[in-house]
Amino acid sequence: MNFSVDLNCDMGESFGRYQIGFDKEMMDFISSANIACGFHAGDPSIMKHTVQLALEKKIAIGAHPGLPDLMGFGRRNMYLTPEEAYDYVLYQVGALSAFVRAEGGRLRHVKPHGALYNMAAINKDLSRGISEAIYKLDPEIILFGLAGSELIEAGKAAGLQTCSEVFADRTYQADGTLTPRNEPNSVLTDDQKAVDQVIKMVKYDKVGTPAGDIDIKAETICIHGDGEHALSFAQKINKAFEKEGIQRLQHR
Repeated sequence: MNFSVDLNCDMGESFGRYQIGFDKEMMDFISSANIACGFHAGDPSIMKHTVQLALEKKIAIGAHPGLPDLMGFGRRNMYLTPEEAYDYVLYQVGALSAFVRAEGGRLRHVKPHGALYNMAAINKDLSRGISEAIYKLDPEIILFGLAGSELIEAGKAAGLQTCSEVFADRTYQADGTLTPRNEPNSVLTDDQKAVDQVIKMVKYDKVGTPAGDIDIKAETICIHGDGEHALSFAQKINKAFEKEGIQRLQHR
């Protein structure tokens, strides 16, 4: 049986003189780039430069909108209405789309960031606001969301194509949500355990939780590009794919 999967990475998360991540180097090991749009990270110059890099490397470009929280990197929960979620997402995706169009490219997908992503995973109303903003901007854009989440369901209801996302280095709870980052063991720090988790999700549609294995749909895998060992981990994932007969999707 042949397996193929998209491999995505959050990028463009530097800001001004502050550099975060290994964007240029990571491009050789992924299929899709989720580019920050200025609310949680990124700025106009970083956005343009990251778009240019992705086009040069023939990587699918996505917008990575977050909450307006530079200090907290968009990872702190914030109360917002569905209408505010709509406005925040439309504003950010529209900005990145302008850079992509100006460079002769096409915006392929949208993946919310951090707390916005996690809140939408369980909140129908926020998910609806996010999905409607994307659909009204461009109904051809693909919505990335946590596998099995309310965001995936809202995207389908809005008429969008969706892509179920799983995480290489995050642990899962029995309900399919990610273990909150402020709880112990939320992140897999052992590269081999993370690689093993990815292979299990892609080949067997299963992921381990404290309560045992649960079913999961892995259409795109997120690997983080800002960790100390991000580049070596990306290389390990690609080598493991080759060994296991899994193809990394190539977008054209």
